[in-house]
Amino acid sequence: MVVLASLTKKQINDLVNAHESRFPMSIRENLVLKLSEIPKLDKRTAEKILTSVEDAYLRSLVEPGEAIGTVAAQSIGEPGTQMTLKTFHYAGVAELNVTLGLPRLIEILDARKNPASPYMTVYLEDPYSKEKEKAQEVQRMIELSTVESVSDDITVDLALMQIKITLNETLMKDKGVTAELIVNKLSKLKKGEVNLEGEEIIVDSKDLTIDDIYKLNEKIRDLKLKGVKGITRVIMSKDQEVDEWVLFTAGSNLPDVLSIPGVDPTRIKTNHIQEIRDTLGIEATRQAIIDEATAVLQEQGLDVDIRHIMLVADIMTQDGNLRQIGRHGISGEKESVLARASFEVTVKHLLNSAARGEKDKLKGITENVIIGQIIPLGTGTVDLIMWPGYKQKVKVKEDE
Repeated sequence: MVVLASLTKKQINDLVNAHESRFPMSIRENLVLKLSEIPKLDKRTAEKILTSVEDAYLRSLVEPGEAIGTVAAQSIGEPGTQMTLKTFHYAGVAELNVTLGLPRLIEILDARKNPASPYMTVYLEDPYSKEKEKAQEVQRMIELSTVESVSDDITVDLALMQIKITLNETLMKDKGVTAELIVNKLSKLKKGEVNLEGEEIIVDSKDLTIDDIYKLNEKIRDLKLKGVKGITRVIMSKDQEVDEWVLFTAGSNLPDVLSIPGVDPTRIKTNHIQEIRDTLGIEATRQAIIDEATAVLQEQGLDVDIRHIMLVADIMTQDGNLRQIGRHGISGEKESVLARASFEVTVKHLLNSAARGEKDKLKGITENVIIGQIIPLGTGTVDLIMWPGYKQKVKVKEDE
């Protein structure tokens, strides 16, 4: 009985990487990790495992001529019909309303510039993530505080042409705002004299008209005191798994939040894909589309192969811009006139294309279906002319 020597981790690594053409790097790295965990692994067994993994990998690849676009559309579209229209619930934070289900999937695929309910998950660096007081400091820096949010009442006195702001001490303390800060911000508007009298601020605007003073009243209500524009609410929650404080925001402003001290830039998340495109670039946008679409489907309990979602994300971002899947994006930019016309606004496409003298080379699926030709998929991808008995006929002629 021959006992084969066990392989070391270096030998396993060399054995796997000796066949670079067999697997991509990600599979090779995983193979080295998994094979290293097998006790008393000899070379013969390792080779058998590599052969079976290679067979499985080759079977998982797409065959030439397969309709990957159609399969991806069916794989995402069919479960989409079973999705709910719920918009409430978010990872244990009941105070935030987040768009989920079908409306959110449509938002992602339409590449909407402004999602219905933008939100962020903000992770913090040490020591902010471990200490509640420190986390609250970051919370106050992010949450938008306006004059209205720290006051009990804002009234207009037309007799004296004054605006009176009654401050709330508790709200001011909670948001880290002082009366002096409010006075300073109001003074910068240069719309009258600003005075602090006890717990009341009076803006004396005798030179303004009645219309102007009402406009000033609205402006004062929305005047930013501190925080990040667009983020109306920040909720602090303890993540029990990693034992750290995490911030959940209603509203999104990725570039401004990234610049706040204490925020971990490597783990911050937002559901605003357009913001990711403008801030982090197209590669991050592609990954965000994959993550967001996968999360929406999984939240509904639907299992869709990630490769279909990756294909959609690739198509949406392939030219460096974020494009929607629709008539204003990918479907409306197809080369084929008939394919564009079959999607939406048929007459417009046909008339415009006729006026420009466009030609349709009939390379796609839709246009061949329309004119009744074999589609260029599967067996239709191969053009084969066969003459049975051709050689025999030629031989007969030569003999003659």
